[in-house]
Amino acid sequence: MNENDVKFIEDSFKKYYFNHFELIHVPERTAEREFGFQKFNSGMTRHISIKDDKELHLLLMKNIPSDVYCSNAYYSFPNLPMNEKDWKEADLIFDIDAKDLNLNCRSNHTVSICNDCKTISNKQIQWKKCNSTKLEEKSLTCKNCIEKSKLEVKKLFEILIEDFAIDKNDIHIYFSGNEGFHVYVYNSQFQKLGSRERSELADYILFNGVIPETFGMKKFKPNRALFPNFDERGWRGRFAKDVFDSKSKRSKIISELITNGYSSFQKKLEDVSTRIGVKIDPNVTMDIHRIFRLPGSINSKSGLTKIYCKNITKFDPFLEASFLNEDTIEIIADCPIEFKLKNKKFGPYDNEKVTVPTYAAAYMICKKLASIS
Repeated sequence: MNENDVKFIEDSFKKYYFNHFELIHVPERTAEREFGFQKFNSGMTRHISIKDDKELHLLLMKNIPSDVYCSNAYYSFPNLPMNEKDWKEADLIFDIDAKDLNLNCRSNHTVSICNDCKTISNKQIQWKKCNSTKLEEKSLTCKNCIEKSKLEVKKLFEILIEDFAIDKNDIHIYFSGNEGFHVYVYNSQFQKLGSRERSELADYILFNGVIPETFGMKKFKPNRALFPNFDERGWRGRFAKDVFDSKSKRSKIISELITNGYSSFQKKLEDVSTRIGVKIDPNVTMDIHRIFRLPGSINSKSGLTKIYCKNITKFDPFLEASFLNEDTIEIIADCPIEFKLKNKKFGPYDNEKVTVPTYAAAYMICKKLASIS
């Protein structure tokens, strides 16, 4: 990002942190957490200890970071190097990102940027201009991406409550500020679990490693009575609802499954897994030392805010997560994809001078699809 773009974005972010500090979620037990931040065109600064809101506000206004982070872990000494922090416990965090859902719509709103000649195209090919293959992809997330991500969040919410007996009030859902959602679990019986145990939790939620025998299928002499019923809890009940569709079809479908054999059933489980397993990033869940984007802070990949979702069904990130101001600015935009923010449509732009609100300019600049003219 060039100097003029950095100055514009930093000024916009500074105004946001000054005017919207009430949106910043200062987590409980603040003094036990590690904080960190990044500045534009610079590396990460972490191992920071903050006592309260006042210190956090000072950090934001003094440094004007591109991104702000906070640990899910609690430490005795959060400002010391990792091996000296004295880890106590950590909240459970799940990451659901549209880019991991293999959606067909992605190709319609993903652009490629050549790192050599800086050409931008929505055709993901080698450029004739410089014959480079060093391409960077940027996605302008669409409504379908968000809606499909919401479905994954809802599936996860159900599993956390029904299978893990977590109080729904201890589950907080945040829009990540870019392409998905972060689901936090506070004050649960899983706080002290290490990485290996959290990896097993992630496998359960992903529906990984399941075997036919769990659902009644055996290699030799399968027993119809062992197949799951609709009223069972957990994965057996979900399997029944997905595969049998209705109670009236259960007997007929069980007969077909037994006739088709064990290997066919294994393939059926793989298909079922893609539908009823929750597509979380397991590496995020198992990491007990990671620092996560601070709720209420701006995501430098989009200029949108990581914001708490009161109602996941009705939540619209293109309206509710866009907080930068409406002051207009002239930019050179090379954005071949139309996008919508605050109920206004922008683009497509073909390397042209346009005057747009700050929030739209920041969105395109953060996506590397525009620059200050």
